[in-house]
Amino acid sequence: MSSEKVCVGAIGGAYGVRGELRIKSFCAVPEDIETYTPLTTESGEQTIHLALIRPIRNGFVARIAEVATKEEADALKGTQLFARRDQLPGLPDDEYYHADLIGLEVLDTGGTLLGRVKTVLDHGAGDLLEVQRPGSSETVLLPFTLAAVPTVDIGVGRIIADPPEGLF
Repeated sequence: MSSEKVCVGAIGGAYGVRGELRIKSFCAVPEDIETYTPLTTESGEQTIHLALIRPIRNGFVARIAEVATKEEADALKGTQLFARRDQLPGLPDDEYYHADLIGLEVLDTGGTLLGRVKTVLDHGAGDLLEVQRPGSSETVLLPFTLAAVPTVDIGVGRIIADPPEGLF
């Protein structure tokens, strides 16, 4: 694994008046966000030592050593939290971090370029790859299932897709 950063959560703002924060975790096991401390901001300029206090609806209440007041907590609202890639656990062969999929070329089973993965969307029923068509701003949502995406080759930087009829 490389030393790149992966977004593992975000700060939702202050929780109460004592400098506690609302944290939303993007981890498969939400509590794991605490084990990746120290976290950083996207720019890497700020290091954040996170301690979860208790779960709340859609996240956690947490303390950050560097934050003591409600105003300081509110100033961090919307800040994304990043962990170093080498802090994250390895994945089984058929699972991928979303960050690894973004930017990969998508080819059909005949080798025709369909586009590049712009983002990965998760709406609860399964992941969708938003594929940006070559030379266009148009995007297509490709179901990220074994039937529609039989091959993902991170090392080569491509995905082989067998999209449903008429999708592309």
